[in-house]
Amino acid sequence: MGEVLHDCPDYVARARSLGPLLAAAADEIERNRELPAAIVSALIDNGLFRLLQPRCLGGAQLDPMTYIRVVEQIASRDASTAWCVEQANGCSMAAAFLDPEVAQEIFGPPDGIVAWGPVGPAELCVVPGGFRLTGAWNFASGSHHASWLGAHVVMHGPDGAPNCRDDGGEILRTLLFPKSQATMTDIWHVVGLRGTGSDRYSVTDLFVPERRTVLRDPKIAPHQPGRLYAFSSSNLYACGVAAVALGIARGMVTDFTDLATKKLPRGARQRLCENQVIQSQLAQAEARLGSARAFLLSGLAEIWEAVGETGELNLEQNTMIRLASTWAIHQAREVVTTLYHGAGATAIFDDRPFERRFRDMHTASQQAQGRQAHYETIGRVLFGLEPDTAMFAF
Repeated sequence: MGEVLHDCPDYVARARSLGPLLAAAADEIERNRELPAAIVSALIDNGLFRLLQPRCLGGAQLDPMTYIRVVEQIASRDASTAWCVEQANGCSMAAAFLDPEVAQEIFGPPDGIVAWGPVGPAELCVVPGGFRLTGAWNFASGSHHASWLGAHVVMHGPDGAPNCRDDGGEILRTLLFPKSQATMTDIWHVVGLRGTGSDRYSVTDLFVPERRTVLRDPKIAPHQPGRLYAFSSSNLYACGVAAVALGIARGMVTDFTDLATKKLPRGARQRLCENQVIQSQLAQAEARLGSARAFLLSGLAEIWEAVGETGELNLEQNTMIRLASTWAIHQAREVVTTLYHGAGATAIFDDRPFERRFRDMHTASQQAQGRQAHYETIGRVLFGLEPDTAMFAF
């Protein structure tokens, strides 16, 4: 792949250093349903929105394993912040597929942060020099602090039928435009991850130059070198959501261990940590969390090395990423649920971290990356059958 490695800052340590700041801001994040300016500034200053950006833009261009550790570290303190970080970083991978001048225009400034949501109802008309876009999209995580938005639109042929990839998935075009050109609507009134500001945005007859668009087709090579861009943004979104889940669960284990060593339950003669059921639950939680994390990281490490030789991911490698990510999300959810109940009545008070981690975890696992249906598609591939969904999209 011709990849040249440079000295790279310790982004995991940077994320860890923000722990006290994130913990102190947690209530404000929850209350205002967005990241405070001080948190956004700290993330920008530490390069945490540039983890997957090309090095030529000042990005870290991290390997997926290190990226997971960074997001996991943030999520162990505040899940909404970690969610905004992993979503923005997934968006930033588009920089490698834009002309360098356009990528610099969008992602180069310190606040060059992009937010977008999944495909929504839209009309796209081809006009000289670009496109006219009308539509609305939901779930733009981080939209409150983003400076640019993106819209994914299905491309259609002259006959009106969607253009499709070799795997049957629809080919999308992502159009990027300043947030100031869109109308924002506050829809994010939810159970968990309240601070992500995942709102709706819409545009009407907006002209978007073709140079600010990316065609989502794996046949199109990136403008920037590096094996990272052999991975799809879908791969990194799956890993990122898994990292958020693992971080939430790790934070829950830490908080639960601290509680159990101090708490004397009503009517009990011994502290919670001396209860044999609780001891067993904590041990099993560690096993669930550790094994799921190891499965994800070790599998990615093997794929990372293989992609360094081949320059591309095959179906089996895509399947492994999807399986390990989905499994990590589900195992993390089990850990959080078990320890939430183990904490007893203490867990229900909003001045303790348990109920927030519980809500954040169950919100994160409802996202598309955590669907149970992924196992069916993975099973088809393991049996040597063709996938019945295009879950390995760009």
